[in-house]
Amino acid sequence: MSVAITNKWVALALTGLAVILSLTTWFSATAILPELRAALGLDASGAAWLTNAVQAGFVLGALVSSVLALSDVLPLTRLMAGASLAAAAFNAVALLDPGAGWVIAARFATGAALALVYPPSLKFIATWFRKGRGLAMGAMVGALTLGSALPHLVRGLGAGIDWQSVLVASSLASVAAAAIFGLVLREGPDPFGRATVDLRQIGRVIRDRPVMLANAGYFGHMWELYAMWAWILVYVGAAQADGLAITNASILAFAVIAFGAPGSVLAGWFADRIGRCKTTAIAMTISGTAALLIGVSFDGPLWIFTLVALVWGMAVVADSAQFSAAVTELADQSHVGAALAFQMGVGFAITILTIWLMPLIAEALGSWRWTFLVLVPGPVLGTWAMLTLRRLPEAAKIAGGRR
Repeated sequence: MSVAITNKWVALALTGLAVILSLTTWFSATAILPELRAALGLDASGAAWLTNAVQAGFVLGALVSSVLALSDVLPLTRLMAGASLAAAAFNAVALLDPGAGWVIAARFATGAALALVYPPSLKFIATWFRKGRGLAMGAMVGALTLGSALPHLVRGLGAGIDWQSVLVASSLASVAAAAIFGLVLREGPDPFGRATVDLRQIGRVIRDRPVMLANAGYFGHMWELYAMWAWILVYVGAAQADGLAITNASILAFAVIAFGAPGSVLAGWFADRIGRCKTTAIAMTISGTAALLIGVSFDGPLWIFTLVALVWGMAVVADSAQFSAAVTELADQSHVGAALAFQMGVGFAITILTIWLMPLIAEALGSWRWTFLVLVPGPVLGTWAMLTLRRLPEAAKIAGGRR
């Protein structure tokens, strides 16, 4: 039974904490990739699938959730609690040493479980925030960002720590998240109406031009985001091997990803004041520019490389919540959960391609230096979509008329 929470900021803090804890399972394998690859005897393609399997699982989970409207039909707290427990269990499978195939399958299942945690959490926090929704959702994406970064911090600080400990810590964190979701939280004072399963809902989403423009912005954003997150540690290591005086690649990778947390909160604050479309366009312009400049600064000096990487880390995810916030404002209010799950399912499907492409491009070029250039078209497309949406009359629904 949940306790009586009446303060929206307490609800936001607890929900954010639970998301951080559960999302540590997302990049737990990426943070220990060299050791896990050696333990499982994986080649480069197999190693890439350790990361991509989570993305693929999330895509399937999100699309199934969207078609069945799970977060519009089921109680949100129970859904997120059960999914967090499942993520913890699947994340721990590698500890049993079952073989590479089973571990990759378990990573797929981890992603599917997280699809029932993260998208529903955005709908959940929207029940607490009708005003200031951009800031609240920015905080949720900040929680996602910190959760994704934490395995790198555990690895970076724990010199000599074994890879099994990273998996144990992330699974226990997800169990704690399940307790918060299931025993502490309840929906806010402005819940969305319950829905029934309606397989035609996805068609309505696709035919809704304003919603699809917000989705197009998100898709361009996702073309860049997870490829950067997935390979930034390898990229930093490549710069280090090329002579850049980096002392701890894992700590720098953690800092780059973690800087997205304050970036998401700051962008949410701005979006509620100057408009979601304008804020996302600014963030994507900065992010795309950084994707270009990181290659320019590859051989130093170190302070320029670090500055570009940190600015990129802050900007690359800063706008993420605002695409979802726009969908909660533009979509059919009885199927907001389905619309969010559709947005994220397609968006994460795009990340599978870019994550897979990065090492292939690096191999073709003979260096990681200019590999991230392929990500630049994403924020260009996303900026166009959001500025187009800003000109539509339906954009008056966004952020109380702040486009």
